Amino acid sequence: MNQTAHVHTHAGHDHTHGMVGRSLRIAFFLTIFILLAEIIGGLLANSLALLSDAGHVVTDLFALGLAWFASAQAERPSNERKTFGYHRVGILAALLNALTLILLAAFIVWEAIQRFQHPEPVQPLIMFVAAGIGVAVNLFIGFGLRREGGNNLNVRAATLHVFGDVGVSLGVIIAGLVMLFTGWSIVDPLLSIAVAVLMAAGCWNVLRETTDILLEAVPKGISLARLVADLKGVAGVRDVHDLHVWSIASGMHALSCHVIIDNIPPSASSSILRTITDVLNHKYRINHSTIQFECTNPQATCCSTSNLYCRLQTARSETCCDHTH
Repeated sequence: MNQTAHVHTHAGHDHTHGMVGRSLRIAFFLTIFILLAEIIGGLLANSLALLSDAGHVVTDLFALGLAWFASAQAERPSNERKTFGYHRVGILAALLNALTLILLAAFIVWEAIQRFQHPEPVQPLIMFVAAGIGVAVNLFIGFGLRREGGNNLNVRAATLHVFGDVGVSLGVIIAGLVMLFTGWSIVDPLLSIAVAVLMAAGCWNVLRETTDILLEAVPKGISLARLVADLKGVAGVRDVHDLHVWSIASGMHALSCHVIIDNIPPSASSSILRTITDVLNHKYRINHSTIQFECTNPQATCCSTSNLYCRLQTARSETCCDHTH
């Protein structure tokens, strides 16, 4: 017997995407207001920290715009060419956001080094007003996105940009206070470097997670050894092989595998499938699975039971275990 079962559970995504899209749209237009306030304030105050913050706001606009676009794309249905839909548009956007944040941090450090070599006078009182606007509006945007975004990696990347800008604005205010009471203009580029380092460190997790998704790595938090043990613990299951676990997008996990079961009638295997999918859904949050039942051990070397992760074959290569990947 050779039986293939495909299970996919899906609920509530349209409503969530709609809420996220509205939040991103509001955040985008509020960020334009912050940008104008900080460019004007930075020029009047001659503050590198404030102008660096304005530069970060530009990347915020870019990040929020991409996230807004990606959220709209994710709502598009699957079709004959994009069978998984457009969810990975958001992953590409998140990757691009993280990379731009690293580049921005490098640029701020370079500008700060120039200020160390050639100090310039700064007007701290103007810094307070412009940076205060940035802190207040960005906190409103950031908490709103975090509340609506949930586990959406693309929204998390955009939120990271926004909270990073809050950090820069707070650094501007601190620098302004120090310069106001001490006259130490060197504090301006010094705090700019400190904030740039924090920005680069903060985007590392997003960069790593997006890369893992694009490489179809096993999702974070899933132990394959434990998963295989749980599958083998299902009554009627003898072994598991040709196992693949990956993420379609953030929080959307998928699995495919071959399961060797007892030699029973096909109608009797439905209870085994139901138990397996319950384990995958509830314990591992895998709601898109393709499971092929077999009653005999495969003879092909590439998919022997000693090789849990079957190597993939190209289109011109010989198929593996009577199953083309």
